Amino acid sequence: MDYRILVVDDEWNMRNLVKIYLSKEKYQIDEAKDGNEAIQMAQQSPYDLMVLDIMLPDINGWEVCLTIRQTKQMPILMLTARNDIKDRVHGLNLGADDYLVKPFASEELVARVKALLRRQKINEETNDTFLHFENLSINEESREVKVLESPVELTPKEFDILYLIASQQKRVFTREILLDSIWSPGEFRDLRAIDTHVKNIREKLRKIGLSYNPIKTVWGVGYKFNISEDWK
Repeated sequence: MDYRILVVDDEWNMRNLVKIYLSKEKYQIDEAKDGNEAIQMAQQSPYDLMVLDIMLPDINGWEVCLTIRQTKQMPILMLTARNDIKDRVHGLNLGADDYLVKPFASEELVARVKALLRRQKINEETNDTFLHFENLSINEESREVKVLESPVELTPKEFDILYLIASQQKRVFTREILLDSIWSPGEFRDLRAIDTHVKNIREKLRKIGLSYNPIKTVWGVGYKFNISEDWK
């Protein structure tokens, strides 16, 4: 499959380097030199993935990511020269899918791009964009969750966990599978984080008024979707 990728960086040398690495994989590469140009190009043309530098001369990569996420769900791989965990968390919370620190090896860039494209392709092939259950609706395209028509504010990770489990109702997900499916390669992983996210999802849905627990614990294994059991 021919993938189309938008590379956003104000430095020509970096754009050209990324283009050389990814062109070897037969990807079609377009370039943007600043944030405004990137937003305009992304809105006018369909892209399968964006490689986005944080430090841009007009608006920074975080703002670009936030703007893109309002209308597009393509994977976003952010680049930065700063290896700061706060920056990573901030970018991921805004909707970025992965984070790569400069300088990086060509193999790592290609591997992360391939992983993001592969995950996106699986999601497109196996999942519907809109799921509706009793008093609960989940819209993957707009990333909206509603209970009794009232919106529920979930973090990006909380939404991904809920949507993945709800889209494959007969499957039991181990914590390891959830981490592999939702967390990006190289992103800090902690099995206990899954439990925390699930707890937060349950509390937010129950607070809005959902009458049943949508994520059931399968003891000793993991989690699965549920619409038959009340809160306990």
